[in-house]
Amino acid sequence: MSSGQVPEKPFGNKVLAEGSNPTVDIVAIHGLNGHREETWTKDNVNWLRHLLPTDIPNARILSWGYDANIHSTSSQKSRQFLNNHTLGLLSDLCLKRRLTKAQALVHSEAARSGANKEHRSIRLSTYGIIFLGTPHQGVDVVPLAKLMLTVASIFVRVNKTLIQYLETDSELLQEQLTRYGPISQDFVTKFAYEIYETPLVPGKTQLIVPHASAVVLGFPGGEALAIPEDHINMVKLASPQNEGYKKVSGHLQILAEEAPEAISARWEEQDRISKAQDNLKEDFSIPFSLSGVPETDLFVGRKNELTEIRKAFLGDGSHRAVVTLQGLGGMGKGQLAVAFMKERRDYYSATLWLNGKNEDTLKQSFAVMANRLHREHSTSALLRTIPELKNIDQVVSIVKQWLSAKGNHQWMLVFDNIDSPKLPGIEDPQSYDIKSYFPEKHQGHILITTRSSTLKIEKVVSVRKMVDRQESISILSSTSGRKSIDQDHSASDLIDRLDGLPLALATAGAYLNQVSTSWEDYLRYYKASWARLQQTSPGLMLNEDRSLYSTWDLSFKHVQSQNKSAAKLLQLWAYFDNQDVWFQLLAAGSSCGPEWFVTIVKDELRFNEAMRLLCDHALVESLGMSGGYGMHTCVHAWAMHVLNAERELSMATLALECVVKSAPDTRPEKEVPECWAKGRRLLPHARKCFESACDPASLGFQDHPKTSSALRSLGVLYEDQGKLLEAEVMYKQAVKGIEKVFGPDSTGTLHILNAIGNVCMNQGKLAEAEAVYQQALECHKRVWGPVIGSKADTLHNLGAIYMRGGKLTEAEALYHQALEERMKTLGPDSAPTLNTIHNLGILYVEQGNMVEAEAIYQQALKGKEKLLGLEHPLTLDTFNYLGILYSSQNRLAEAESMWQQALEGFQKSLGLEHWSTLVVSINLEHLYEDQGNISRAEVMAQQLLEGREKVLGPEHALSLEVAHDLGILYENQGKLVEAEALFQRVLQEIIYERQGKTAEAEAMFQLADKKEHQIVTTIPAQPKYILRDGLTQYLRPHPPSNLPSSPALPPPSPPPPSLPTPSQPAPSPDDKPACSNRWQKAWE
Repeated sequence: MSSGQVPEKPFGNKVLAEGSNPTVDIVAIHGLNGHREETWTKDNVNWLRHLLPTDIPNARILSWGYDANIHSTSSQKSRQFLNNHTLGLLSDLCLKRRLTKAQALVHSEAARSGANKEHRSIRLSTYGIIFLGTPHQGVDVVPLAKLMLTVASIFVRVNKTLIQYLETDSELLQEQLTRYGPISQDFVTKFAYEIYETPLVPGKTQLIVPHASAVVLGFPGGEALAIPEDHINMVKLASPQNEGYKKVSGHLQILAEEAPEAISARWEEQDRISKAQDNLKEDFSIPFSLSGVPETDLFVGRKNELTEIRKAFLGDGSHRAVVTLQGLGGMGKGQLAVAFMKERRDYYSATLWLNGKNEDTLKQSFAVMANRLHREHSTSALLRTIPELKNIDQVVSIVKQWLSAKGNHQWMLVFDNIDSPKLPGIEDPQSYDIKSYFPEKHQGHILITTRSSTLKIEKVVSVRKMVDRQESISILSSTSGRKSIDQDHSASDLIDRLDGLPLALATAGAYLNQVSTSWEDYLRYYKASWARLQQTSPGLMLNEDRSLYSTWDLSFKHVQSQNKSAAKLLQLWAYFDNQDVWFQLLAAGSSCGPEWFVTIVKDELRFNEAMRLLCDHALVESLGMSGGYGMHTCVHAWAMHVLNAERELSMATLALECVVKSAPDTRPEKEVPECWAKGRRLLPHARKCFESACDPASLGFQDHPKTSSALRSLGVLYEDQGKLLEAEVMYKQAVKGIEKVFGPDSTGTLHILNAIGNVCMNQGKLAEAEAVYQQALECHKRVWGPVIGSKADTLHNLGAIYMRGGKLTEAEALYHQALEERMKTLGPDSAPTLNTIHNLGILYVEQGNMVEAEAIYQQALKGKEKLLGLEHPLTLDTFNYLGILYSSQNRLAEAESMWQQALEGFQKSLGLEHWSTLVVSINLEHLYEDQGNISRAEVMAQQLLEGREKVLGPEHALSLEVAHDLGILYENQGKLVEAEALFQRVLQEIIYERQGKTAEAEAMFQLADKKEHQIVTTIPAQPKYILRDGLTQYLRPHPPSNLPSSPALPPPSPPPPSLPTPSQPAPSPDDKPACSNRWQKAWE
């Protein structure tokens, strides 16, 4: 550089790569103290210039610089400092006619009629934005920065304006976010944030822009990108192998591929609209206004629904287009319509809102609209007579004529709350024909919101609950004013309970905004005092019926006026679970129901008629091919606390009768393949009935004569499904009621005592089970005789207890006593007799008498085949035991044959996901592994892992067990990457604890507990294979004692109470199982 030459300032646009036939521009903009080139450079590598053109050859890459030096000598200290930069960016980009930055887009949004049209084109041509460590919520290092600036100011003039922008909760930042929000849906937005802390001063490091500030929740399509660098180096990506570069480059490649087509479509639509506007001969424009329109600032998401509306309204209005928004009250249909109005206000000459709550309200809305039209076009020959009109129907007619005028087709009309449409065959004095209020000429765009599923005019868009959890978090956080709610377990539970219903989320947030109540306390109030909580929650200043307490009252009254039985059914639903109510479930209780109920369940056509009416008002929805119907959790809470403000004993009893009489008969001779699936389908309703029975406010429900018997039936249902802890609770609740009504020495008491003993034994609570069985024997002595075979049941069960405890001699004596009584009373071919024979076979295995055990198993198998058939689960169970016997004798081919028959039978009779199927699958997997057939073992393990994850969840201990086994198989085959991934997954809980992350570990344990109640069972000394009932489950030997082990769980479908099976005693700490080296590979 020659002397006196002024150095070039790094401001404005600079092209870093021209691209090959470029179709997109990528513009990079630095941050505080940044530089147009140095910000992106490390080790002389500017990734924008040297790396990115290789990945995106069709892109022109520019870098824009501006004076962002915090030591600037400028004396200007207002926020206009940043605004000037954004306007400068807009001007520079207009020269290039391509992309821009979010802050500049905000100002571009303000450029409307009369402003610079080139600025507006920047917004139209922008497809995507990636924020790299941008502090949208401010940063916590600002106090340190201010201190450094104070010191620096001693030596040089300091400009603190930009620092003020970055303060946490900065009002200036919040203002920019608020202005960006309405236009953000036009862009694909990515939020990148640093993972590692940045060194600040000696000895101090800190996250400059953490996730909470860098990522803005609730923006449509917003995606968070974690960059494994600190704040400085997250933009200095000097290698194509850098993980941060691969991630940023990958997302830029996707945006560059999608942008041309999307932007081209935008400009085509803009051209059509511009031409239509140029052709207007008369001015029909009405200034945009939301006066009188229910509006909230809390609208988030709904990207798919907005896209559907846009597609339907692509034209210029010369041909009429109608979109009907359908959905449950409180789902946000009206706010979706408002959002679309605001988004498209520049595309319409007039956007008009009408409230159609009822016909009178609609006419009044037309009158308000007419006055507005007259103010704007008072000289119009058609409109100037409006002030003189006395008849409101004439006013409606004038407005319709104006909307039908030639050339006036670029308007949008919103009919809100059309919840009582006139429909054929339905007499409702509140209903009216909405089409009679459409303009006569077939032009313009009409948007309708309705709760009615039968109102279907042209394009129907269903507005359902929000499925993106982040959108729910955004609403709850905004309305409550509370941050980090996704880290609070009670807040998370509340979000689950509100289930994506915007009105419910906003109501909860509004309440919490005005009180100091914790999330945990609010959740407790919600469960216990729902109605009172909703009545005291502040209003949301929307429609007059927009409180969560009353929003469904109008729909309910419409249902009540058309079909009182359907309204009663909605009230009854509060005593069932909110999901999956089907005809056969209700029909099962028809014999004990009131007249209205008998009428509805008389046949399926009447039932469907009632359900269609409830669906029409969006109070329930069809669940498709299952034949069931569901109700949103918030509607269910309303039905429970409003429709049933006074709990009705008759309703609770009727629901309980329906569930009990629908329960499948799982006695061995009655069980059919569908039993387990049907039982699982009933469980949620059984749980709800049990809650009603235990509710202190249930008006003596617990003392009702039928309740105890019904609770026993619910216990059987839960026991059959492997829910042993719940079954135990239900049995104990039932025995209290039976003893209260019939005394302690009744046959009913005897039956339930045996049932309690069974579930205690199956949970490994042997001492408690033995005490209960002894109590049953004493009861039998006092009652003696009324129930044939009941003593044999108790003797059989006690034998199982002693066998599990290692008292084999005593167990054998008890089994022989039970067998003798059963042979006398029931005969040799009854299911209970065969069960005792089967258990004698297990006892002989425990004693090492394999020859006698095999003979006994064969005898049991022959009897079960004759009585139950080859495909019955109890018959297949004996095949499994024979397989275990053969495998212990190294007769692997015979073992494989037994297990193959068992597996095929279980798959056919109980399905691929049933516990019995999964148990036999793991036995075969271990067999193939022992045979050295690794490929077959791998396939079986993969199928087993998929099945367990589906039934129990991926975090469950037994799912992790299979993942560990599959990892070993991968390791043995040299598939080290796959093996490492599975081992990392298994070890995650332990790693958490070793790092002191006890909260995370506890959260994982609790998550597993939610899937199934876990119990600890004993581990056999010689681990090999699994017995179907889980009482002698095989688990790989325990890991070293200093590491936590995975507890075993009860199987989802244990055998009937009369078929208990033993497990071997737990090994002592000194025992060294044969395959302990397999654990060592994983745990070390």
